[in-house]
Amino acid sequence: MTTYEIRVEGHLDDHWSAWFGDLLIDHHDDGTSSITTEVADQAQLHGLLAGLRDISATLVSVRVLS
Repeated sequence: MTTYEIRVEGHLDDHWSAWFGDLLIDHHDDGTSSITTEVADQAQLHGLLAGLRDISATLVSVRVLS
């Protein structure tokens, strides 16, 4: 498992946490949200990124935490 932090523009509502699976959403003072989650493989990561695309979230960054 690999832990990722994905940052998007805007403050995502907490209900997206359940929709995307078990993940943590943090809101930042700069108007962005970070999503922290563990993924098993690249396919799962791409699924999460596709879901963010589907809700029109603007991607700011993706980084590996572990």
